[in-house]
Amino acid sequence: MITLQINGQPHDVDVSPDTPLLWALRDALGMTGTKYGCGIAQCGACTVHLDGQAVRSCQLPIGSVGSRAITTIEGVGSTDAGAKIQKAWLDLEVIQCGYCQSGQIMSAAALLAQKASPNDDDIDAAMAGNICRCGTYVRIRAAIKKAAAA
Repeated sequence: MITLQINGQPHDVDVSPDTPLLWALRDALGMTGTKYGCGIAQCGACTVHLDGQAVRSCQLPIGSVGSRAITTIEGVGSTDAGAKIQKAWLDLEVIQCGYCQSGQIMSAAALLAQKASPNDDDIDAAMAGNICRCGTYVRIRAAIKKAAAA
């Protein structure tokens, strides 16, 4: 049994320590907001926060997480940056199909938590590797800027 600190609460999971965090979240705990995209940490759909840093959960074995704090899309709205990002996403109707958006939001929230007024280069660096097949990149950038101004 492994205990993970997720969204401020302890959660026990009975899986192997080499199980990727993504599958512990989705399969063992029913937290399906974090999505499977590519399985090789290249698309960003599985992004969560580990001690406030955006990480790809599909390649992160839970045995390496230890007692560090995990924040998922289900809990990011309780953070200041996460709440601002989620509001901006809704206000600007960023979402098209929506599949990648939990990962996009998690990366954007980590950026705002670290840098309150990001410039375009900061946004590009933080969002690199978050792929949107619908091409909502212009709306994503606008939402990040709106959240930063809030």
